[in-house]
Amino acid sequence: MSRILVFMLMISTYALASSGSAENAGTDIVQRTVNFLLFAGLIWYLIAEPVKNYFASRSQGIADEMKKVQDKLRETAALKKDALAKIASAEKFAQNLTVSSKKENKIINDSIMSQCDVDVEIMIKQQAVLIEYEQRKMVRSVVEEILKEVLSQSDESFDKEAMANVILKKVA
Repeated sequence: MSRILVFMLMISTYALASSGSAENAGTDIVQRTVNFLLFAGLIWYLIAEPVKNYFASRSQGIADEMKKVQDKLRETAALKKDALAKIASAEKFAQNLTVSSKKENKIINDSIMSQCDVDVEIMIKQQAVLIEYEQRKMVRSVVEEILKEVLSQSDESFDKEAMANVILKKVA
């Protein structure tokens, strides 16, 4: 805008300038001053209000933009504060979760170990019962064999010595 104003002043200087004769040099200064004052007043009358409006609206626009930026800054600060609070809450939750998971891990580990101890005891008892059963089975089979052998030898003379010999043979 100021370039246009300067350009208009330069054109008016050439347009309103005198021919430059030496004889009118002292007398046309008043006319030139009056012409300049008229021109400046006319320009002021035509341009002053739009220029004032332009700069006022420009100032208002800058103020509005500044207000928007400040609002966004406050909003961002509030969001940052909320985010930091959530981070702190998440860290506390993570610590609590870690502590509770360690406790649960210990409880589960203890329960598994106790269950394993119970299972081992049950296996030992089952093994003892199985060994006892197998021993009884073996004794039964030995007794049956001995009885069969004794019964097969029953027609011969059967005495204590013969029976002891049969038993010793089977046991050895």
